[in-house]
Amino acid sequence: MSSTYIQVSTLNTDGCVSDKTYKKVYWRILPFLALCYMFAYLDRINVGFAKLQMQDAINLSDAAYGLGAGIFFLGYVIFEIPSNLYMARTGARKTLVRIMVLWGLTSACMMFVSSPGMFYLLRFMLGVFEAGFAPGIIYYLTLWFPARRMAGAMAMLMFAGPIGSIIGAPLSTWLMTHFHQTHGLQGWQWMFMLEGLPCVLLGIITWFYIVDKPEDARWLTDAEKKEIAQSLNQTRQKHSAFRSVLKNPAIYGLSLTYFGLICGIYAMSFWLPTILQSHGIRDTMTIGLLTAIPYVTALIGMIVFAWSSDKFQERRWHVALTALFAGTALLLSNFTASFPIAMLLLTLATGLMWASYTTFWAIPSKIMQGTAAAGGIALINSFGLIGGFVSPTIMGWIKQTTGSLTHGLIFMTVLLFTGAIAILFQKKI
Repeated sequence: MSSTYIQVSTLNTDGCVSDKTYKKVYWRILPFLALCYMFAYLDRINVGFAKLQMQDAINLSDAAYGLGAGIFFLGYVIFEIPSNLYMARTGARKTLVRIMVLWGLTSACMMFVSSPGMFYLLRFMLGVFEAGFAPGIIYYLTLWFPARRMAGAMAMLMFAGPIGSIIGAPLSTWLMTHFHQTHGLQGWQWMFMLEGLPCVLLGIITWFYIVDKPEDARWLTDAEKKEIAQSLNQTRQKHSAFRSVLKNPAIYGLSLTYFGLICGIYAMSFWLPTILQSHGIRDTMTIGLLTAIPYVTALIGMIVFAWSSDKFQERRWHVALTALFAGTALLLSNFTASFPIAMLLLTLATGLMWASYTTFWAIPSKIMQGTAAAGGIALINSFGLIGGFVSPTIMGWIKQTTGSLTHGLIFMTVLLFTGAIAILFQKKI
């Protein structure tokens, strides 16, 4: 194994920590972080529902929408690594409060968009202010959980993405339908305001609820703090500097895999309402309800594959196979005229992509820790999230050029296959 790796034991070395202790940690920090993540994901992707009304209101073309949806990730990527390194130095509480308050205000300000240029600006700033949130939470979890418990912890946290869509899709379209023209505002404007402002409140609550590390937790006994510290020390045997992470070829293979997953996930997140509309579904509320269905499958897939990955202590094939099958389902969805069959295939593709995504994030904590983990996780996320810009932008350009999303979905399939192959080459993970 390359010297740039951090050796991580795959044995049950945290057996000294009782399940009762970790159950206490799980239920204290994960539900709250999951709630925050749910709003982060919703505020990121609710533009896909807003498009159904705002596209005509502000004269937004499909290509312009795709660029605006994706430009969020440019701001995110540019500021993500500095945000995560700052978090490693100053602690989670200050960083998460700053992120949530600023992104909540910016998301609410989306209600004032009146032109494509303003749409681009606010989406970019939303990315800037949210930068570091997801990888910051992942890094935060590495301060509490040893590597062998990370898949379960990540699954519980990442449930928030699909739950955000299960709840957020019908909620967003309900707000758009029932508040339309209330006090002179269109439905999409109300949606942005009512889904953005709660994040500001969550940011304030975070200041009083989150502690930076286990030894600061008043709700843990001294014995429990010692157990957790020993568990973390036993499963991480040596430190690595961030610059050594840059020399680690596994980081770039993981980044390519994550790039493919993100392209597929955000193709669905930003364009599924439009895909449903292209199948003849015109009612906004119906689109919201149908959009929620694939994310129920995603929740099931995440639970099953996270359990399997932890049980067998295997990550690589779990990630690769789910990505391959997701790409296959996405590809086949283009070649059926039957809406029920297309919906079934899109549902399977979405569920498998999320299952792959969740298991994937249990891998970085096996090879990095400390400052290296903060920077390395952000580096993988930054490379991967370029896909968040590429995916909706290309989909929008193809839709504008051809009048169809078919070729865009085929391209997403190729990227998913590429990501699956890339992780299979990382045999020492």
